[in-house]
Amino acid sequence: MIIIVLGVAGSGKSTIAKALADANHWQYIDADDFHSDTNKTKISQGEALTDEDRSPWLQTLRTLIRHWLDTDRTTVLACSALKHRYRIALGDNDPAVRFVYLKGSYDLIAKRLQERKAHFAKVDLLKSQFEILEEPSSDEAIQIDIDIETDVDSIVREIDRKISIHASH
Repeated sequence: MIIIVLGVAGSGKSTIAKALADANHWQYIDADDFHSDTNKTKISQGEALTDEDRSPWLQTLRTLIRHWLDTDRTTVLACSALKHRYRIALGDNDPAVRFVYLKGSYDLIAKRLQERKAHFAKVDLLKSQFEILEEPSSDEAIQIDIDIETDVDSIVREIDRKISIHASH
């Protein structure tokens, strides 16, 4: 199973994905690690990436996802996956791929980004991410919406509970 934790910059993707992976002894991967240096520079300068910028990155991630599925390695992937077509590219049609959408208000996430020092994504990128965000809909593959206004442990427990419900169907 692949669990893709998605949302805009500052929504807690990396923190939640890592905590979820650690709690379940699963592999954790951050999709940001697979961006090109050019993409990382653009993001750090507050410049939004284009679909063309993201295309090789999405292809790399899909190749990795196939490998993890082929080797039966449960993996939690922190990945923005802001648009429906990005989620399709990552495996939206694969029943072994689950999407967890971390949902929060612009104000809450902007505050988090302002407090964050060590990441290349800054608060000026947030507006463009909210503009292109296509929230997952019920007609997409197995997806779970999570409100991020609570603590990490509560969020991880909620994700575990909802994943268990989906796995039993």
